[in-house]
Amino acid sequence: MISAAATAAASSTGAPVIERRRRLSPAALAVTNQKVRPAYSPVVITGLVRIADLVLVNLIGIALYFGYVVRGDTPTWEYLAAIFAMSVATVVAFQAVDIYQVQAFRGQLKQFTRMISAWTCVFLLFTGASFLAKLGGEVSRVWLSGFFVAGLVALIGERVLLRGLVRQWARDGRLDRRTVVVGADQSGERLIAALKAQDDSDLAILGVFDDRNDARALDSCAGSPKLGKVDDIVEFARRTRVDLVLFALPISAETRILEMLKKLWVLPVDIRLSAHTNKLRFRPRSYSYLGEVPTLDVFEAPITDWDLVMKQLFDRVVGALILLVASPLMALVALAIKLDSDGPVLFRQKRFGFNNERIDVFKFRSLYHHQADPTAAKVVTKNDPRVTRVGRFIRRTSLDELPQLFNVVLKGNLSLVGPRPHAVQGKLKSQLFDQAVDGYFARHRVKPGITGWAQINGWRGEIDSDEKIQKRVEYDLYYIENWSVLFDLYILLKTPLALIKGENAY
Repeated sequence: MISAAATAAASSTGAPVIERRRRLSPAALAVTNQKVRPAYSPVVITGLVRIADLVLVNLIGIALYFGYVVRGDTPTWEYLAAIFAMSVATVVAFQAVDIYQVQAFRGQLKQFTRMISAWTCVFLLFTGASFLAKLGGEVSRVWLSGFFVAGLVALIGERVLLRGLVRQWARDGRLDRRTVVVGADQSGERLIAALKAQDDSDLAILGVFDDRNDARALDSCAGSPKLGKVDDIVEFARRTRVDLVLFALPISAETRILEMLKKLWVLPVDIRLSAHTNKLRFRPRSYSYLGEVPTLDVFEAPITDWDLVMKQLFDRVVGALILLVASPLMALVALAIKLDSDGPVLFRQKRFGFNNERIDVFKFRSLYHHQADPTAAKVVTKNDPRVTRVGRFIRRTSLDELPQLFNVVLKGNLSLVGPRPHAVQGKLKSQLFDQAVDGYFARHRVKPGITGWAQINGWRGEIDSDEKIQKRVEYDLYYIENWSVLFDLYILLKTPLALIKGENAY
């Protein structure tokens, strides 16, 4: 870490400022230096398998119907309706026999036995229904038999392929829930031992953290090393993927837990409190379970699973359409910049991304090239002499932000809507933003955006007061807690009206 005086001195001399990074223990660094691939959501995987089953059964039934029953005649809606109903019934039956789980996909005999039983029940149900409706003579027995056999073969083949994929993903760590435990004492050791004793667990215990240095704190818990203090968890989670923070402390340690939560809630991870040793018991519905270990949910990572898929699709599809429509305007702006002053048209600036990741954000250059400020160490103010003639116009209208569509569509490190990505050296009265307002880094629990809830409510442009940065953080946190695709669409549609006002943009 560097002192505030050193930071100020470096800024005044134009020297690059060293980013503040907390030192980690050798054990923690050994974990963060491991190559970790992005995780796949089990919820999304099982959802996609359901869709695949629905589509596969429909395609087989329809192909056999047109290939054997119709043969050039006019198709009837009764067969098509029956095929669709049977495909839906198949998915429901598979759900009932509990084979839509990632753990079930890894197995073989048990999964296939349940699948064959459920598939057979669907056909028996259809046969009984057609008999009761006196439609038995109108249903082709050859088609029905072929549908049963071909469908079963296709479903088994699909599951064999899926089994191979899931096992490969498991070997790559894509299905692991990378977990750290808070509490390196006997309670933590019992918790980790209980978690590791479970078969087919998706938890990967990375280690434990504890502030205590007395005899109660162990150097390792059930084979998991102590990685550092609780204050180290934030830096640790920004250097490697962490999915879950699990407290092994008893509920009676309320004061200690609250102090720790104030430090950790800024992370985009699930935070739970273990209840496996607590004498105080709640109703079963109050718990969520890690295998058989009961836990109490404290914080959940925002925008996950299908919500994340929907947001990414929204960003890529809508972003590509906006980029296509805005291309002529962007070409004109680029030409104006080139004719107005020397230097490149585009400008890259270091900004905070998801989970404090440093990303390069593209903008149209609005400052004179020799006065470029890639870290935004000096805020652009009203009538700033560094801003070009064209730069004043594109900054006031936010046209300088249009190249960030490349970040959204091509690089994927920005969203269309989200908290605005501030520069890594953005300051308020010589203080970095995270020093000026509590909970600032909680904005980075989601991917930043080109526009956001704070911007359309007037909190954009220069930050020269405590109120402006505080309001931005408040509006950003409201957006994170209340996100939906419709909310994104509403913000996107309101953005042009907010830009017309041109408030606080210099």
